[in-house]
Amino acid sequence: MAISIDDIKKLRAMTGAGLADVKKALTEAEGDFDHAKELLRERGLAIAAKRSDRETSNGCVLVKKENGFAAMIALKCETDFVANGKDFIALTQSILDAAVAAKCKTLDEVKELDINGQKAQEAVTQRSGITGEKMELDGYLTLEGDNVEVYDHMGKHMLCTMVQLNKENQEVGHKLAMQVAAMKPVALDAQSIDPKILDEEYKTAVEKTKLEQVQKFIDMKLKKAGINPTHVDSEDHIESNTAKGWITKEQADEARKIIADAKVEGEAQLKMPMIEGIAKGRVEKFKKENCLVDQEFQFGDGDKATVTEWLKQQDKELKIVAFRRFTLVAE
Repeated sequence: MAISIDDIKKLRAMTGAGLADVKKALTEAEGDFDHAKELLRERGLAIAAKRSDRETSNGCVLVKKENGFAAMIALKCETDFVANGKDFIALTQSILDAAVAAKCKTLDEVKELDINGQKAQEAVTQRSGITGEKMELDGYLTLEGDNVEVYDHMGKHMLCTMVQLNKENQEVGHKLAMQVAAMKPVALDAQSIDPKILDEEYKTAVEKTKLEQVQKFIDMKLKKAGINPTHVDSEDHIESNTAKGWITKEQADEARKIIADAKVEGEAQLKMPMIEGIAKGRVEKFKKENCLVDQEFQFGDGDKATVTEWLKQQDKELKIVAFRRFTLVAE
């Protein structure tokens, strides 16, 4: 049967599918709109299943606040070409609008929302069928209450933040949202850091300090033998520097022996109280750099004030209640 252009436009408006896909679906469905919509949905499912193992490293992150509720969500895809498309961004916005209106608390709730007559997850699957790329909803974060400022970094829809204060101050809230974007804190304060994160940070610091102390011992032994440590800091360097004539074959062999012996001797001489002390200092530095209230404020007047100190300069009663951050940018 002949499919009218009006019918094609109508189904396209309902589904967001391309003209060719809509025409094909309507033709196969013999003009039945419900059947055509189902065909488009099935095509999306097939694409999603076929590309289920693909990485979705691009996408769109949007943030919004309304009536005492703020949320951000990411719709991820495979390429920046699709991520920058108007229809893709519009779909992300429509899902976020519905989520904020319904004050959804979880991503599972968001996926069940009605978007133009179909569930949000189905709308994403259908869009996947249109673009031929894997897509997935991710990164749904919320803040509830007053005095929340939201920020879309540079308006590029790749990094969004939200900051909530204990009292209204839009200018301060906006600058703090920019701080969160720029300095990527992991917690509000030291008490808020997940103990597992601190445990891992301490273990990493201990191992790093051990390696550094052993390397210092090795370098000292090499220098005593008249060998430049930078010329023999890896097997590749030893071979290339020998080929260049910077060290002799005899020096290369001697360096290998010194490194092997000094490693064993250095490890045996490690003083754990000193190692643990250095590691604890590194954990404290980690806290200062990664707790929002202790970070150096990046948007002040050039002084070296922490976020807490800068806040007191603006209003002694101002405090940060909470923050959220989500990015698709590799960091």
